[in-house]
Amino acid sequence: MSIYKKLFEAKKEIGKISKDSTNPFFKSKYFDINQLLEHVEPILQKHELLLLQPIEEDKVCSTILDIESEKLISSAIALPQITDPQKLGSAITYYRRYTLQSLLGLQAEDDDANKASGNSTKQDAPVKWLNDKQAQQAIDNNKVQECLNYYDGKTIRDDGNKYCISKKLKTMLETSLKV
Repeated sequence: MSIYKKLFEAKKEIGKISKDSTNPFFKSKYFDINQLLEHVEPILQKHELLLLQPIEEDKVCSTILDIESEKLISSAIALPQITDPQKLGSAITYYRRYTLQSLLGLQAEDDDANKASGNSTKQDAPVKWLNDKQAQQAIDNNKVQECLNYYDGKTIRDDGNKYCISKKLKTMLETSLKV
């Protein structure tokens, strides 16, 4: 199977990504790189695709390699000339997120646009991914089964959001039931 066919199949599984983090300074929403990777990488790996995000020649690159054929596709953006290491680190994180979004042609769920147009419905509900801390809280509060129902990504809660869990968290929650 070609790298493009594999990406086509993976993209069908990835779906729309919710901007799940808030920038308190600008009061705007964005993709958290860790949540994005937690969602995307298992799907890419399932299709034998490897995601690499090296910095090459002052550019942040997102490269997807087909481990069978060794063919690859890439997206890159030049880093700004920044000498402050903390600001440079922020720029690298930002560019990793957006080169990956661009490379995969990911659709962002734009909550503000939906609210402004009056199109915010339960069918259009953004997907929110539970993190490790939330899964641990579910275990601590005996709400494991409720969280496992989120694995299919179709459960919509009263707050109008769909919640999902990664395969890793599903395994963690299932293990807690057996203890």
